[in-house]
Amino acid sequence: MSDLRDAAMNSKAWPFEEARRVLKRYEKAPPEKGYVLFETGYGPSGLPHIGTFGEVLRTTMIRRAFEVISDIPTRLICFSDDLDGMRKVPGNVPNREMLMEHLQKPLTSVPDPFGTHESFGHHNNAMLRRFLDTFGFEYEFYSATEFYRSGQFDAVLLRAAERYDAIMKIMLQSLREERQQTYSIFLPIHPETGRVLYVPMKEVNAKDGTITFDDETGREWTLPVTGGNVKLQWKPDFGARWAALGVDFEMYGKDHSTNTPIYDGICRALGAPAPEHFTYELFLDESGQKISKSSGNGVSIDQWLTYAATESLSYFMYQKPKTAKRMHFDVIPKAVDEYHQQLRAFPDQTLEQQLANPVWHIHGGNVPESRMVVPFSMLLNLASVSAAEDKETLWGFIRRYAPDARPETHADLDAAAGYAVRYYEDFVAPEKVYRAPTDLEREALMDLRDQLAAYDGPAEDEALQSIVYAVGRDRFEPLRDWFKALYEVLLGASQGPRFGGFIALYGVTETVALIDKGLAGELS
Repeated sequence: MSDLRDAAMNSKAWPFEEARRVLKRYEKAPPEKGYVLFETGYGPSGLPHIGTFGEVLRTTMIRRAFEVISDIPTRLICFSDDLDGMRKVPGNVPNREMLMEHLQKPLTSVPDPFGTHESFGHHNNAMLRRFLDTFGFEYEFYSATEFYRSGQFDAVLLRAAERYDAIMKIMLQSLREERQQTYSIFLPIHPETGRVLYVPMKEVNAKDGTITFDDETGREWTLPVTGGNVKLQWKPDFGARWAALGVDFEMYGKDHSTNTPIYDGICRALGAPAPEHFTYELFLDESGQKISKSSGNGVSIDQWLTYAATESLSYFMYQKPKTAKRMHFDVIPKAVDEYHQQLRAFPDQTLEQQLANPVWHIHGGNVPESRMVVPFSMLLNLASVSAAEDKETLWGFIRRYAPDARPETHADLDAAAGYAVRYYEDFVAPEKVYRAPTDLEREALMDLRDQLAAYDGPAEDEALQSIVYAVGRDRFEPLRDWFKALYEVLLGASQGPRFGGFIALYGVTETVALIDKGLAGELS
């Protein structure tokens, strides 16, 4: 353990770098609360998207790294801001007209448009928890509605009333002049309509712990700030939540980064140290637009898991968190293959290299063996040329290529074969465009066909790749034009596998027949 801890204290992997920053908070004395608290926040205004998952995953990676370098106990809270008023109706839910009647009500007071839960907020919270449970996260779930109404937030809310002027000073510096005139950190929840009100305060009575305001009709109300009668605006809520819970670490997207001084200032004004932060870049859809809960653009967690295993998504999330990521379906095959490349490399690496390997962080150091003897990208090509409708078709080729492989002993490969068929049907098949070979390409393809027809050696990747390479070497400059021709003429795609490996998997005789079809124009 000492060797592992020593290596972790010097590792440049970003989860260890962040963990060391958290540990530095307690270099003089351990936390009075008895644990280090990691938190992630979620606004359930729409269906949870993949960015929310990424936030919990990355925080979990830092938490695991912290547990290597410190014996201080840890907790992870996933906090749902479900007392927020519903500002607009999401575009990707049913019964949108019904929801229009409940604008500005807390999400846990809005009826569930899906008809399955107590409220829209409860529905979205259940979706989030199901997603997180799919990946085996260890976390505690907190609902803002329960947090406010149960009294857990009361002490900090009363302190906010006492220090109202100091907190307002922090907030007003960030607001335009016209917004300053009506702004208050407190948002009352109307006792009759149940709506979250954005109205100025007539009085904040710190002694009584109450606020006084006029509603939209001009009627005056006085409400206690405790017990869920009032909620905080979202920026003050961030800092106040940190103070109430004693949060030590929270990460958020780049779009929050300009608010960090505000969040921190409010937390300190309420008498607590601000947590450590980590700002990550945003996820983008295929058009380069930010992924949004309300519009439902980009790839959802369920969609990713239709085409690949959970670990591939975790691998994608680990990579370069401070770089914006385009997240469309075409990133999935690359993530799957790179994840298994890292798995295969892991056993032969030094301890320092292992701690820098994404799979250490994905699996918390308990790294499994990869049994993917055929890359996912190759399975896609195999599904294409064999017109496979199920994974059993692919296994017919896999068994010949790797006789020791079996679905029961190569579970990851078996699952990948099923994913490959689905991915091929949905994304590859609709985009396939074959073309006829040029005269030079036809000559080369005929040469390759004849050499393969006469080949009587072992069906091994390297031997077959040498034949493919030799056929193209004297005809094409650059040589990649030869491989591009193979892909476009025979596979209907602009990119493809290492062709010798493909021949070994698909079969020499079958590849000869494929070339014949390509030369005869029977593939288009």
